[in-house]
Amino acid sequence: MTTEMGQDIFQVDAFTNKPFAGNPAAVCVLPRSRDDGWMQNIAKEMNLSETAFLLRQDDGSYNLRWFTPATEVPLCGHATLASAHVLWEQGYLQPEETARFHTLSGLLTAKRIGEWIELDFPMQVPAASEIPADLMKALGTKPKYVGETHRNYLVELDSEEIVSNLQPDFSLLKTLPVQGVIVTSQGTNSEYDFVSRYFAPNVGIDEDPVTGSAHCCLAPYWRDRLGKDNFLAYQASARGGVIKVSCQGDRVLLGGQAVLVLRGELVDG
Repeated sequence: MTTEMGQDIFQVDAFTNKPFAGNPAAVCVLPRSRDDGWMQNIAKEMNLSETAFLLRQDDGSYNLRWFTPATEVPLCGHATLASAHVLWEQGYLQPEETARFHTLSGLLTAKRIGEWIELDFPMQVPAASEIPADLMKALGTKPKYVGETHRNYLVELDSEEIVSNLQPDFSLLKTLPVQGVIVTSQGTNSEYDFVSRYFAPNVGIDEDPVTGSAHCCLAPYWRDRLGKDNFLAYQASARGGVIKVSCQGDRVLLGGQAVLVLRGELVDG
């Protein structure tokens, strides 16, 4: 909880069951509203892909905002997972309570299911797109498919090995008119239905270790190609992360685990 000296801040590894894997996020449960500049400075200081800020409302729900070191973003899966983990583990919510978050992407919820946390997120169905020449050049390979949501390109590649070994040109990716690029393939040599990676240099993240929000787009894409609604997915970054994915109407359920690795105090909190 917040101390008299300052503001507690937590670092959680999300979409993993062991420390130093998955995607690290900072989580700050605020005792009072803070201005955007303060939150952006904290995110820059933490220098993680996302820092989450929560403010409790009278009905027990929380306002939730996410900041990269460079900007605020409208949706983030791993920092929402980390936020829910902190609320339960630090006693802000009881284990049986559903975490409810008011965000730029509407109401999001999280609930505990055994050792897993299930997030309820909006589905983002990609639309087929022309293949931009700079995208193909930046990836150094020819895509099987390119789709687009309002924030990202979705690119299917030929194999899991190509996805894992990809070394994109981040300076060229940064010139594209999107927040980021999701690359994916069907799982070929593992227990996973599909694998992916996510590159977002336009918001200060060359490669995000595990991206829950990307699976809001990946879920309907692979549903249509594999003919099923439930998946076990792997994000093949250096840290790696496992996500349970389920299509439910116009929503996507994202399942993940989380581990608290650090608790500190902001002395100017």
